[in-house]
Amino acid sequence: MANKPIHVTSEIGNLQRVVLHRPGRELANMKAAEFEKCWIHDAFYLEYAQKEHDVFAGILRDAGAEVLYMEELLAEAMDVNPAARAAFLDEYMVQAPIPDPALVPLVREKLDAIENNRELVDKALAGMRVNELDLATGPLTLSRLEGDGLAFDDFVVFSMPSSYFSRDPIASIGTGVALHRMYHNQRNREVPFYKTFLTYHPDFAGTPFWYDNHSEAHIEGGDVLNINETTLAVGISERTEAAAIDALAQNLFWGEEPSAIETVYAIKIPFGYETMHLDTVCTQIDYDKFTVYPGMYDELHAYRLRKGDNAGEVAVDELDGSLKDILQMATGVDDIMLIECGGGDPVEASREQWNDGSNTLAIAPGKVCVYERNVVTNDELYKAGIELCVVPSEELSRGRGGPRCMSMPFARADI
Repeated sequence: MANKPIHVTSEIGNLQRVVLHRPGRELANMKAAEFEKCWIHDAFYLEYAQKEHDVFAGILRDAGAEVLYMEELLAEAMDVNPAARAAFLDEYMVQAPIPDPALVPLVREKLDAIENNRELVDKALAGMRVNELDLATGPLTLSRLEGDGLAFDDFVVFSMPSSYFSRDPIASIGTGVALHRMYHNQRNREVPFYKTFLTYHPDFAGTPFWYDNHSEAHIEGGDVLNINETTLAVGISERTEAAAIDALAQNLFWGEEPSAIETVYAIKIPFGYETMHLDTVCTQIDYDKFTVYPGMYDELHAYRLRKGDNAGEVAVDELDGSLKDILQMATGVDDIMLIECGGGDPVEASREQWNDGSNTLAIAPGKVCVYERNVVTNDELYKAGIELCVVPSEELSRGRGGPRCMSMPFARADI
């Protein structure tokens, strides 16, 4: 495989290379009572979700993008370098919220016994239940004898059904990536899957990391928008803290391997499920067009972080204005068009926002992937001259994330 550097300087440049995760057993490996613990909200028809995802990948390939899969890249890294396997399992175990510490060595033993690296990746995603462990060799405790704590069919390591949303664990920024500390501890285990292959895979080794996933402050990829080569926008949201943006900007401006980013716009959005990330509020789809969630037009509070003149210096300006004002300031475009989810109708907007009507993926300027089910929003986009690549979404939409959420661009053409 040829060298695959990271190169993402916009949200709309022709998509050249993208990383996905095709949903596997982890999407259907939990009881209904376990949905919230696993951070998923519905029972999926796995085989149909996979078919829909394959259509999505096919659309990206047909548009000229090289489609890579996280699970394959991680297994390849482990095959090439045994140190990758050990590093992955070490961090996976640290991130796995195993409720009974006495079971930790038994879980590690079970994972270590899986010789095939691709099978190991699948198992790490699917989770593990108490009845899969060799409890006869485990520690004998009073609570276990009395039947307290975990039941025989309880998870000891939760399944990872949200992992097909490859946007959140990392963010491609210029020639490097940010490794995120996720808002929900359950999703933190997604980050080592990417971190390991980016560190050990021969095609990606040496990739700069602009943020450390062991940092204190939370940040997620849905809040990170690449405006151009020197400008980034990041949402201050329920999932991304201001302190994380401070640290990210410092690393981008003044890290050991500085990026080309000189300005970061931090945009504060309302906290709530319908405004989970900045990309659920607005997503760029053309040079002068954004999809937006209605109600985001009025005054917003934002900040502009700029690379200072002296080493280590970050200048911060407070900004007030409408979303359109701030986007025009960030992009340098005089007249941004904001296309409302649901056509601005409060009922349709609420329904289609629930199914990520604003969460589109640009595969070229003015050419975007959308979910089939968001018919009102899609009609508005069509009337605005946007070319639509329609993704079937009866199952995929149950995860509450759209085409942008399901994709992590690794290379785009410059605009």
